[in-house]
Amino acid sequence: MTDIKNINGAIVDRNSGRKDSLIRISVKAVILDGKGHTLVVKERGRDWWDIPGGGIDHGETIKDALVRELYEEVFLEGDFEYEVLLAENPHYLESHNMYQMRITFLVTPNSMIFKKGHDADEVRFVDAALYEKSDLWTERQIFMLSDLAKNK
Repeated sequence: MTDIKNINGAIVDRNSGRKDSLIRISVKAVILDGKGHTLVVKERGRDWWDIPGGGIDHGETIKDALVRELYEEVFLEGDFEYEVLLAENPHYLESHNMYQMRITFLVTPNSMIFKKGHDADEVRFVDAALYEKSDLWTERQIFMLSDLAKNK
């Protein structure tokens, strides 16, 4: 079977051998500072940058998952506003033998104090243009999503 890829080159359909219809939902957060820089995180044990976020656990609401993930990765404490920035079609993650759907939110926290949480090795604000031509899809997404957020 030929792989079907989305506009970003990610595989969206594949003969994975999976017989279930379960899809993992991942929530991600674009957080911009007053200078238009984007908060990025290098999760523990990884060698690439991403925007903070991760999978929704059973029983969590979207806000619960954002609160937990933002605390675990960037030590965000306090409330925040959030709105949907982009909902992607499910795509196959070969490395995990599962399908995943990412929903990215523009998050506006009440506090802009961040430090690495227990799931992170590094946290920083960057000019997202740094990743525009990255070899890694995840890092190119930082640029695309940040640009989308700035033009919302």
